[in-house]
Amino acid sequence: MTSPVKEKVSRLDRATVFKFAGLVAFMVLMVVIVVVAWPYITDVFTEGGVERLVERVQNAGAAGVFVLLGMQFLQIVVAFIPGEVVQLAAGLMYGPWLGALFILVGCVISSAIVYQLVHKLGAPFVQGMVSTEHLERFKKFEETGKLDIIVFVLFLIPGMPKDVFTYIVPLTNMPFGRFLALTNIGRIPGVLGSTYAAAGFANGEIVGPLVVIGLLAVLAVLAIVFREKIMDVFSKER
Repeated sequence: MTSPVKEKVSRLDRATVFKFAGLVAFMVLMVVIVVVAWPYITDVFTEGGVERLVERVQNAGAAGVFVLLGMQFLQIVVAFIPGEVVQLAAGLMYGPWLGALFILVGCVISSAIVYQLVHKLGAPFVQGMVSTEHLERFKKFEETGKLDIIVFVLFLIPGMPKDVFTYIVPLTNMPFGRFLALTNIGRIPGVLGSTYAAAGFANGEIVGPLVVIGLLAVLAVLAIVFREKIMDVFSKER
């Protein structure tokens, strides 16, 4: 007869194996996506990179959509690709609406994977990637009882570190469906603004795209400058 202690140890061992297998699978997925997308990524950081990225993805035909989705996945999960670059490329290639749709589909898929990954691997997995300060802030957000509103607003404001927040929010008690809805609906105005501006420039428009980019830039600068004050205000709400 198996003792309760042995059964508990066995369950712990299975949980550890499952977490390790999940991490390995995630890393394999990351390697595959990086290998496929790397020729496109390298151009982003050089002069005229966005134009070459657009041309290469367009020349890839239908596969270009999957390249774009892969880059959006990397942008959220790894966060070494500027989000605006991917959004502008989507707008140039597919127009404001279809480009925004592809970006948002990529955001939903990436956010879903991150949420499940964090839930399976737990807080230690996240603690190695984000600051303790951010983790403590979100604990305070949860204590206010207004976590849903706070998360939505933080994802709505340009300039906020959304990719970092995507890893932290799953550590709260927010359900999976609500997490996907709030974080990705909050992204919509910024994504649409970027794809609209890019498509406008591609069509020879100047004033409209410049106004949109200027507005997004101002909001992003204000959010960066006053980021700590904004988060402090949310932390103190009751």
